[in-house]
Amino acid sequence: MDKPPLRLLLAEDSEDDALLLLHHLKKDQWTIEHHVRVDSPETLASALTDPSWDLVITDHNMPSFDSEEVLKMVNDANGDIPVIIVSGSIGEELAVSMMKCGAADYIMKSNLTRLGAAIERELQEAKSREARRLAEDRLLHMAFHDSLTNLKNRHELEQALQKALEEARDANQSHAFMYLDLDQFKVVNDTCGHMAGDELLRQISAVLKKRVRESDLLARLGGDEFGVLLLNCPLDRAEQLANILREAVEAFRFIWEGRPFNTSVSIGLVDITPVTKSGIEVLSSADMACFAAKSRGRNRVHIYTAEDDELALRRDEMQWVSRINSALSENRFLLYQQPIVPLVEVDGPSHTEVLLRMQGPDGEIISPGAFIPAAERYDLMQRLDRWVVNSIFTYLGEHRQDRDQGQLFFINLSGTSLSDPGFFEFIQERMNSLKVQPQTICFEVTETAAINNLEITECFIQEIREMGCFFALDDFGAGLSSFSYLKSLSVDFLKVDGSFVKQVEEDEMSRAIVDAINTIGHVAGLKTIAEFVERQQTREMLQSMGVDFAQGYGIQRPQPLIDSHSAC
Repeated sequence: MDKPPLRLLLAEDSEDDALLLLHHLKKDQWTIEHHVRVDSPETLASALTDPSWDLVITDHNMPSFDSEEVLKMVNDANGDIPVIIVSGSIGEELAVSMMKCGAADYIMKSNLTRLGAAIERELQEAKSREARRLAEDRLLHMAFHDSLTNLKNRHELEQALQKALEEARDANQSHAFMYLDLDQFKVVNDTCGHMAGDELLRQISAVLKKRVRESDLLARLGGDEFGVLLLNCPLDRAEQLANILREAVEAFRFIWEGRPFNTSVSIGLVDITPVTKSGIEVLSSADMACFAAKSRGRNRVHIYTAEDDELALRRDEMQWVSRINSALSENRFLLYQQPIVPLVEVDGPSHTEVLLRMQGPDGEIISPGAFIPAAERYDLMQRLDRWVVNSIFTYLGEHRQDRDQGQLFFINLSGTSLSDPGFFEFIQERMNSLKVQPQTICFEVTETAAINNLEITECFIQEIREMGCFFALDDFGAGLSSFSYLKSLSVDFLKVDGSFVKQVEEDEMSRAIVDAINTIGHVAGLKTIAEFVERQQTREMLQSMGVDFAQGYGIQRPQPLIDSHSAC
């Protein structure tokens, strides 16, 4: 492999020694793209204003300063630059002490044979450090931003909204909030697919971002819904700004594979005053006003008033709550399955994730994305989780002979079920009654739900694992990711969020994040699973990284679990 060209900073008072070192490196097939020799703190400080140095090589004893001061100055300027001490007078004890302070290596001037190998090693480690740091920065960024549009996410908006409420009360200020819902998103998404829908959201985000003020906070709330917090903005001015956004979206034309689509947006607007009670009230009122804009013909701005409460009641009747309850009472939920295949131990067992679907009154299959948000909002997830647990346990009890040795069934749980004091006893009773082996079950919960209920999650995981079941953290990387949580949560599997996996081939940052999560997961003793694997090339890249398992459309689309409906 060709050695990369070096940008070398030399801290050396002897010009002859510097020339000898450069001669040795060139003889060792290194290309010195650029080098600077410094011999004082002042010249070193000046050189360190250039951030592009690959390596610092320093003598130990110099008239103006020594390697200890060099090391401190380099670390203060850029901790990623490796420092190698090359000296003719440093003792072993002092050298070891310097390495503890951060020096990469020490080499005697009388024997430079190790220098080339040391440089290669340190350049590689510096590259790895930079990749890890960039991945950590990206994870921190993703905690506050939407991964698709790079706008602020709902969590960040809610924090800013709470601060705005406090300012409104304490300083008697007036703010406003807009709730935006695209009118044509479902048409594009259903006719052209999710890739087109994602691209529409990205382009609309850019249209909106150009027209909000610098003081405003634009966020994606989820799906095709956006929020704009307008600080120090009276309601009449907020209405003007809302119409500017509405007109901009209306003027925009979305083109996908040569097909043009008209776009428009319905906007709900609410005033934030010193008497506004809470952020939940603001979001709910703006959501009601947005619904009013849609019900009155779409592509308009509606300002929330107290009279909209009646509209809210009508809208609630149209929500999914009644459909979910009917499906439960009429036994119209179904179990699907999707394989989780091994990448590293290719001869090892495949596992199965159990997925929930609703069957409509006319026999249509409804994906969970349509009804789960309503179930979460209206506290129906505990009933759904119990239905899933009972149904899969019934199926496993009746099909024990059909299972592969070592196969696990992954069952998704909501955060609200973890908080249900009777849920663990329900699992235990159903497992014993239906004679299900605990070691065949792996429960999983999203990273965000686990962190939001950390103490409860810790207790639940402990009880489940003591019973013999396994546990997985789902969608890791999508929420407030922190590797430190892995120290307190005793889980067995880490599922890498699919938003990173889908981009692992073309996006270096996504690749670095997946690699970082996989590495830390393995250090913590966990098996890693990549979600949303849609291409063979993605599968091969994940395999080369050492990711343990993969699942996604590129492996197999979800299929009905045989006899799952009759087993329930």
